[in-house]
Amino acid sequence: MKTIFVNEKDQQRQWYIIDAAGKPLGRVAAKAASVIRGKNKATYTPNQEMGDFVIVINSAKAVVTGAKETDKLYHHHTGFVGGLRTFTYEKLLQRHPEDPMRLAIEGMLPGGRLGRRLCKNFRIYAGAEHPHMPQNPKPLEV
Repeated sequence: MKTIFVNEKDQQRQWYIIDAAGKPLGRVAAKAASVIRGKNKATYTPNQEMGDFVIVINSAKAVVTGAKETDKLYHHHTGFVGGLRTFTYEKLLQRHPEDPMRLAIEGMLPGGRLGRRLCKNFRIYAGAEHPHMPQNPKPLEV
């Protein structure tokens, strides 16, 4: 059997939309990362950008289980001495409602050059409105 290789230029890429309202944050992020990576296609290649584009709406309404709202911590370092900043999920959701979903998806993508390129293939919105209607995104179930 011969292995089929498809160039990134020849790849047909689609847009998908995921509504995260009332769904677990990790499940939505895992599904989005899988589609962004291209693992849902027969032409999946680990070292190429073969995935589709994903739009996540209502990311502020995604749920977390247990006591994660108050116990889950996000860390950020400013680069200066003593510059470690720590936020709970609750505080981060108030300040930047898209960030918990963005950080979850980015954490499920590979590191390095490929991962940085893949991070440009998804858009996250806290509300239900998005400016990507001309792309005709298909709904994706989680």
